Amino acid sequence: MCLSVPSKVVEIHDDATVTVDTLGVKRRVSCHLITDPLQIGDFVLIHIGFVMNKIDHKDAQESLELYQQIVAQMELETEQ
Repeated sequence: MCLSVPSKVVEIHDDATVTVDTLGVKRRVSCHLITDPLQIGDFVLIHIGFVMNKIDHKDAQESLELYQQIVAQMELETEQ
């Protein structure tokens, strides 16, 4: 199973790639597998370096909040 964390498009490049921010980590990924045009601020799901699809801002925010809760809980458990 693979979990895909929503990533925010922060820069668009001329070579069919974009730079995304995934929980504070920025990386450049390919847009060759998506037909929807992307804009800065869009949220996308990525798999092995490729944008797979664009997702709704509300859904992305809900997912990111859930991931942050999971990480916080894991950190609490690690401290005990």
